[in-house]
Amino acid sequence: MSDTAGNGAVLVVGGGISGLTAALEAAEVGNDVFLIEKNSYFGGRVAQLNQYFPKLCPPTCGLEINFKRIKDNRKIRTYTLTTVKSISGGPGNFEVQLETAPRYINSNCTACGDCAQVCTDEIEDAFNFGMGKTKAAYLPHEMAFPRRYVLAKEACSAACLDAVKAACKYNAVELDMQPKTFTLKVSSIIWSTGWNPYDANKITNLNYNSSQAIITNMMMERLAADNGPTRGKIVRPGDNKEPASFAFVQCAGSRDENHLQHCSYICCMATFKHISYIRSQYPDAKIYVFYIDLRTPGKYEHFREKFMADANTTFIKGKVADIVAERDGGVTVVAENAITGAKVHQKVDLCVLATGMEPALGEQGKALGVTMDGNGFVVSSPEKGMMSAGCAKSAVDVYSSGQSSTAAALKAIQIGR
Repeated sequence: MSDTAGNGAVLVVGGGISGLTAALEAAEVGNDVFLIEKNSYFGGRVAQLNQYFPKLCPPTCGLEINFKRIKDNRKIRTYTLTTVKSISGGPGNFEVQLETAPRYINSNCTACGDCAQVCTDEIEDAFNFGMGKTKAAYLPHEMAFPRRYVLAKEACSAACLDAVKAACKYNAVELDMQPKTFTLKVSSIIWSTGWNPYDANKITNLNYNSSQAIITNMMMERLAADNGPTRGKIVRPGDNKEPASFAFVQCAGSRDENHLQHCSYICCMATFKHISYIRSQYPDAKIYVFYIDLRTPGKYEHFREKFMADANTTFIKGKVADIVAERDGGVTVVAENAITGAKVHQKVDLCVLATGMEPALGEQGKALGVTMDGNGFVVSSPEKGMMSAGCAKSAVDVYSSGQSSTAAALKAIQIGR
């Protein structure tokens, strides 16, 4: 199968907030756009957030508007569960081979949920970072676009598959669905492949797997979210204890030559945002922030000042050396105060690792001939017909992602004209 659009067609790889923005900017000036996403839904990491900073509004508003614009724009063709397999040609005349993995649920799906009702097998809830299980026939999340179920066929027994198929009155369950390979001819490519949270297991001294009282910053987002595993209640995973004390470990994996050498930019702001979440539920909880430097550039300084004035929040300049699991379910954070030289042993009920942003494209990008810097971010190369946007380009916040996506679209539509 091949698909050829008119001159000036743009391929956008990655359907998070950056990819959505780039696709819309290119399409709304008349270019044909192909928008692909490796997940079963669009929205990327932003869909997993509880709130944006600094206004602290939910991501639903921005995403819903963009989803509607995508649906209303006939210039944009969307593909989920789709990845780039190979690229040939050059600026103005790329030929890109892609592969779409089977969803096992076809476009007849109305998201009625009957399949999930009868599904007897479960999988780890990836959207909520493993904090719970979900049915193997599932809607990725309540605001998923496209609003269509997914079937994790490999996790299901034969009896479960039979029940799921029988329950669907729209003939949407397609158990023999196969991967589909197809080719697109485009003039330019925008890489908006986003980021992954750095794997906390790699930071061995922080002992992430030693206690359920150690979570990551993105897990905190899901705990605080109304559509999260606890319906927005911030409790300790495992025993559901309401924490009376919290620790934040900044630069967990970032600014470290053994892990991510770059500053991940958003982590400090995310921690201040998380303090706001905590304060809305636990006004008197004790909070301890262990940091190297606090970086809240420009417009975010006032946001930081508000939370640094909190009488029950203590800021300790010092890198955490160890986190020790305690018998009562809490942990003790061990660090050296870089200002006083004193050794700190701080016991808390819940510890949040501010894990860094790792570019998601990784080795796949190198194999496809994409220009990348030493940290794995994609370098825009207009002369090669390839641009980067959002967190594929550098570690940035949502606002800055929108700016770089607009810039990438502007460059992309000039190629092949």
